[in-house]
Amino acid sequence: MLTLLITFLIALAISSIGFKKYVWFISIGYGFSVTGIGIGLLIVERGHLTVGTILGCVLFILYGCRLGGYLAYREIRSGTYNSKMKTEIKSGKGMSLFAKSMIWISAAALYACETSPMTFRLVNEKGTDVALIVGLVISLLGVSLETLADIQKNNAKKKNPKRFVDTGLYKIVRCPNYFGEMLFWTGVFVGGTTVLSGVFQWTIALLGYLGIIYVMFGGARRLEIRQNKYYGDDPEYQKYVKTTPIMIPLIPLYSVEKYKWLVA
Repeated sequence: MLTLLITFLIALAISSIGFKKYVWFISIGYGFSVTGIGIGLLIVERGHLTVGTILGCVLFILYGCRLGGYLAYREIRSGTYNSKMKTEIKSGKGMSLFAKSMIWISAAALYACETSPMTFRLVNEKGTDVALIVGLVISLLGVSLETLADIQKNNAKKKNPKRFVDTGLYKIVRCPNYFGEMLFWTGVFVGGTTVLSGVFQWTIALLGYLGIIYVMFGGARRLEIRQNKYYGDDPEYQKYVKTTPIMIPLIPLYSVEKYKWLVA
C-alpha cells in the first residue's frame, strides 16, 4: 500500500543519520522516525482523519520527539555516558557499507511496521472506535511511565553516579523505561486489532509489535550484563536483582542474561 510505503521511506530518510554513527539507526533515528511517520500520516491521510486518529498521530509525534530528544541530549551532553558506552557499544568504524545499509533498511522497516496499525486504520477508513480509545490510553500510560523512569534515573544518578538505581519505579521493575516502551506499542497494536484486514495487514502489524518486544528484551539483556559487570560484587545489588522483576512488574522473571538468542 502506498501509505505504508511512504512511512517506510520517511523512516529511511530520518534514520539515515545512522551512517554518521551506526548506533543512531536504532536510537536517535528511531525516535525521530516515529515523529516523522506521525507527521506524514497527518498529511498523507488528512482526508480520513478523525479525532481518535489525530490523537494517535500526535502521540507518535510527542513520543518520538521525547525519545529522540532525550537520546540526542544524552549523546551530546553526557560525557560520563559516552565514555562508558565506548567500551560497551561497537563504534561501527570497521563495519562495511553493506552491513550498515542492511541495519538501516531493517530498522526503517521495523518502524513502519510498528506504526502500521494506525496506518491501516487510516487506509481502511475505519475512524475511531473503542479499540482505538483503549489503545490510546495504554500508549499514553506507556510513554508516561517511560518518561517518569528516565527522570527518576537521571535524578538518582546525579545524587549517586556510582550506585545502581532502585528507587521510584525501579523498586517495582528493573527496566521500567523498557516496560513503558512495550506498553506504548502494545497500545498501538491494540488500537489496530479491530481494523486490520487480511493476512498482509495482520502480518505487518504483528512483525512490528513482536519485533519491538524482542528488541526491548534484547536491550534488557545488554543492560543486565553491563550492570552485573559494574555492580555484581555489591550485596545490595544482588538482593535487588533476585527480588525485583527485570521487565514486567509482578511477573517473576528476574534475569534474561542466559538467553543468548536475545541479540538485538
